Amino acid sequence: MDKKASRMRRAAKTRARIRRLGIHRLTVHRTPKHIYAQITTADGSKVLASAATVQADIRSKVKYTGNIEAAKLVGAAIAEKALAVGIERVAFDRSGFLYHGRVKALAEAAREHGLKF
Repeated sequence: MDKKASRMRRAAKTRARIRRLGIHRLTVHRTPKHIYAQITTADGSKVLASAATVQADIRSKVKYTGNIEAAKLVGAAIAEKALAVGIERVAFDRSGFLYHGRVKALAEAAREHGLKF
């Protein structure tokens, strides 16, 4: 099994658990250059809020978009947008990525700005 297949297997297990809970899902995807976060409904049919390093307001605040500082900005932005929509509690879907580095920084920043998971 290669690296991507292992990640997708972990993601499928997590998503099945979250689907059973029936609460909104904070999904994270990362690439070497960018990190993306979005909050979807429990069934995944509708995106309620999103933030990414490709957005001009976040990209203008950092020198490089593929690091921990950029991930912290995305975490803060997604938490603010979620609270504006009225969402306080979400399930964290890390898409099979390991919980360290940029994924961890995004999650901790979202927690610091009022999002509960």
